[in-house]
Amino acid sequence: MTPPQSPTRNWKPSSGTDWRSRLTAAWLIGVDRRERFRARIGDLLLASEVCSSGSAYCFALARFGTHADADILTAYLDRYLPRTDLHYDQPAALGALLRLDAHLSTHHADRFTQPDGLWDHWVNGVGRLGYPSHTPAEVRRWTDLHCDFANGWTRP
Repeated sequence: MTPPQSPTRNWKPSSGTDWRSRLTAAWLIGVDRRERFRARIGDLLLASEVCSSGSAYCFALARFGTHADADILTAYLDRYLPRTDLHYDQPAALGALLRLDAHLSTHHADRFTQPDGLWDHWVNGVGRLGYPSHTPAEVRRWTDLHCDFANGWTRP
């Protein structure tokens, strides 16, 4: 009998459009902090080709926890917060960026979350489409819950 392979060992997310496999791979990469996938995860997040997997990319970037990850999340928010017609992974990206700001003692998210800033405009825009509003504190809390859960199962 052949032993099972790690789902992330030969991960080639560009070879398919199945959001489930992308989501699972990104979560496993994030849980194990496999930073060698940072560039690919960043590319996939920015492309936003498949629904439902972007939140896992944001989780992985939050788990990696570096300035490079904050740069990727900032680029995503720069691209997708002005799009008030799209409800993609903006909440997950902001939550991850807020977490990184707290851990890195940076302020990348400040320009998005200032009163009447890009975040408020996006929330109001997607609210007209029937999506719920999210406060920065709420999206940060969700990111913290996910990362803290992963911390309970992995090395420091």
